[in-house]
Amino acid sequence: MTSEIDIETKNEQEMLDITSLVEKELKENDAKNGICFLYCPHTTCGIAINEGADENVRKDVINKLNKLIAPDDKYLHTEGNSHSHIKSILTGNSIFVFVRDFKLELGRWQTLYLCEFDGPRSRKLWLKFISDNN
Repeated sequence: MTSEIDIETKNEQEMLDITSLVEKELKENDAKNGICFLYCPHTTCGIAINEGADENVRKDVINKLNKLIAPDDKYLHTEGNSHSHIKSILTGNSIFVFVRDFKLELGRWQTLYLCEFDGPRSRKLWLKFISDNN
């Protein structure tokens, strides 16, 4: 099964919890047990798994990335979003997660995030599910 999820980000930079969106897609496609591969086809956006219990973790990650890779540094890229490209490289654009009973097999505190670094924008997430029954 292959599908596409459309996501609208709201802020210039944010870590958007997409766990329920992905699990909804799995359920709608009867993807019960197997491996979920997610790919983000954008150069200024990424995917990450990290703590979801404390919202401040997301803020800390964005704040630290902005200190390490300042948006207003002197970049050669003329579009003004070089910092977003660099952050996307660091977070990565793909991830896989085991699936059991239509749920992502995440650790106790883990959440799946779309990491927006150049928003707000319309984003796509491509999902490939490989069933245990294959």
